[in-house]
Amino acid sequence: MELSYILNELGEDRELYYNAVAPPILQTSNFASKTVDDMRRMLLNEAESYLYTRGNNPTVTMFEKKMAALEGAEHAIAFGSGIAAVSAAVLSQLKAGDHVVCIEKPYGWTNVLMNRFLPRFGVEVTMVDGTDTENYRKAMRPNTRLLYLESPNSFTFELQDIAAVAALAKAHGCSTIIDNSFASPLNQNPLAMGVDLVVHSCTKYIGGHSDTMGGVICGSRGMINKIFEREFMTLGAILSPHDAWLLLRGLRTLPVRMERVAETTRKVVAWIGKQEQVEKIYYPFHPSNPQYELAKKQLRNNTGQFTIALKTNDIGKVENFCNSLKHFLMAASWGGHESLIYPAAAYYDKGSNYKGKLDFNLVRFYIGLEDADYLIKDIEQALIKV
Repeated sequence: MELSYILNELGEDRELYYNAVAPPILQTSNFASKTVDDMRRMLLNEAESYLYTRGNNPTVTMFEKKMAALEGAEHAIAFGSGIAAVSAAVLSQLKAGDHVVCIEKPYGWTNVLMNRFLPRFGVEVTMVDGTDTENYRKAMRPNTRLLYLESPNSFTFELQDIAAVAALAKAHGCSTIIDNSFASPLNQNPLAMGVDLVVHSCTKYIGGHSDTMGGVICGSRGMINKIFEREFMTLGAILSPHDAWLLLRGLRTLPVRMERVAETTRKVVAWIGKQEQVEKIYYPFHPSNPQYELAKKQLRNNTGQFTIALKTNDIGKVENFCNSLKHFLMAASWGGHESLIYPAAAYYDKGSNYKGKLDFNLVRFYIGLEDADYLIKDIEQALIKV
């Protein structure tokens, strides 16, 4: 299925909405039945019916069809946020007494799910360095039911060998879930590498304008239908029709935005890696990355995120650098039109001896749609503070 068809035509029957070019927002909580028998059929098959927007809504369905096609999946189900999708996917594969093997340093709220939430319900979790597949194998137990990946992860961008981990899981009868938010479905398709479920924070590249939130799970029809019947309908973390419409809008321009972001990021990374104030750069496609060959194998293109380690032991200098940037907003997330920074120093309280998993001299960058020279000049003047 061609990319242009998926983004601009798939799931869009304009005759149903007066040949409007843009699809409508069906902002309704419920749908009427003409007869008792009609309602009976919908109640018996709510996964395929429009009965109540907490279950299905046509605007949301249009978005789900496109996301499934982009990931090469049979089916997809949308949620109100990325972590809602992650949580539902993980919970769908586990019960009390099970064991999970998860990468170290996943997205922060995934870490909370793994280390604070699941243990409350009798699920054991082991965190491993996922850069070596052997670490997954060594951590597995007879009760291991799930291997969780995030490749690349969201701050220092370590990769896992996706196909190797998926093969290991299948050999032991385990499921695999991967957070594919860093890459977007344009740059990496883990289902084709053997993974069972792919999740995205659609707040990022899919939305693309920093004005909506959403998440999605892509996988087989059987697995997605089970999630619909249990986790989705029970937890109620639905994607609203309006947010689905905003995500559909974002999909229209996804290839153009991703290419622009990738091109600008390559220029900024090439420059910043040569600066004497930068001790190390974390970026999958940087030649110094020990996983450079794996990055080229698994990812079709780079995206907009990289992290630098500033060459200083003074947290004050790190803060001065961050505070001196004029054209980068200091904010969480990524994937919008605007360039961002996210300083690890924000996790450190000057009045305490807190030592986090991330060194305070790390600063994550996201490169947006601005010109490369415009951003480089800003970084250059801020580096003087270091």
